[in-house]
Amino acid sequence: MDKKILFVGVGNVLKMDDGVGVYICKGIKNNKRILTLPVEVSIENYIGKINTINPDILVLIDCVDMNRAPGTYKLLPISKIHDLTFNTHSISIKRLAEFFRMPTFILGVQPHKIDFGETISFIVLKVADTIIRLINKYEFYYG
Repeated sequence: MDKKILFVGVGNVLKMDDGVGVYICKGIKNNKRILTLPVEVSIENYIGKINTINPDILVLIDCVDMNRAPGTYKLLPISKIHDLTFNTHSISIKRLAEFFRMPTFILGVQPHKIDFGETISFIVLKVADTIIRLINKYEFYYG
């Protein structure tokens, strides 16, 4: 309950649902235990900053193809993502996590569309807003 959690929003905001991680990250309220960092598509440029912040837990939020219904989301340890697809990154998230010193998780959201456009699909947006409310409510109860 007293751990510092850093939520990092990953994704391309110009490819519809791929921007959901950034959207969620921007909706989370920062406080003494919950921090956010929207990095969009260049997470590899933030490795040093993330390690300097040195959270107890790192949660990468990203659009993930899990072969599930759009809007499905899962929180998984990074070690469990071997069969998931991250379409817009130049380096695999699993490989990238090797550079972090803290336990790292992925909060993956199944996209509906990843075409060019700045609008997140309705079902994914609805789920994203639910995730934001749950995280912000967590701090209210345990902060």
